[in-house]
Amino acid sequence: MELVHSGKVRDVYADGDDLILVATDRVSVYDVVLPTPIPDKGKILTQLSLWWFEQLADVMPNHVISADDVPAEWAGRAIRCRRLEMLPVEFIARGYLTGLGLKEYQKQGTVSGVPLPPGLVEASRLPEPVFTPTTKAATGHDEFITFDEVAREIGAETAERLRDATLEIYRRGAALAAERGIIIADTKLEFGRAPDGTLVLADELLTSDSSRFWPADAWEPGCPQHSLDKQFVRDWSATVTDWDRTPPGPPIPDDIVEASRARYIELYERITRSPWRSGRN
Repeated sequence: MELVHSGKVRDVYADGDDLILVATDRVSVYDVVLPTPIPDKGKILTQLSLWWFEQLADVMPNHVISADDVPAEWAGRAIRCRRLEMLPVEFIARGYLTGLGLKEYQKQGTVSGVPLPPGLVEASRLPEPVFTPTTKAATGHDEFITFDEVAREIGAETAERLRDATLEIYRRGAALAAERGIIIADTKLEFGRAPDGTLVLADELLTSDSSRFWPADAWEPGCPQHSLDKQFVRDWSATVTDWDRTPPGPPIPDDIVEASRARYIELYERITRSPWRSGRN
């Protein structure tokens, strides 16, 4: 096998006509990989993605070939995948106002050019989910773009189909999570094209690294929420006063590592309704 790409969290290997997608325990905030891993994080992300891919398989074809036919050293954290030509857009659906979407709304009342009602506050539920795509920056930060810009980049028909698929995946996922007492505030998806032109859902799906998850019984608009996702580490990093958000990142204290791992596991168990077993999952 040949390493073809090493991202902030995932490593991608070529194996014949297939790819092996390996989720590591690395964690990144503000596009900087921190020096301290979160134990089991890669396995949790992989197993949660696989669960969601199965639940939502009827919405859009996905890239999964096998979760078992992978090298033994990566068992539990790797997926054998189809090779795709990835599209240069991050496809984001938002049901609640938070993160960068909140910052844009506070400045101009829109997110990715989508007008929102006045008077919303942090963590407000939106009247309906909105599509707020961003660029997929190779370096630096992703930037919001409008639907029209997506259409110019990948074609109007493809943009419309993937906008609709993104919103449907979000709605379906959010409804299923709500049954388990979890709010999915937003999520980021990635799509690619198979050699025959088929559009395929790829990368990860509705994980703690690609989405914001809040316990529904603790939801309180107007303030930061209790997060069951990477936001917990991001919030901690914002308290490191001598870090300017450029590499190298600060080491994560043991108590933050343990609390972060616990939140990843709690989300996995609440969503899948299955206990997390590190050695078996």
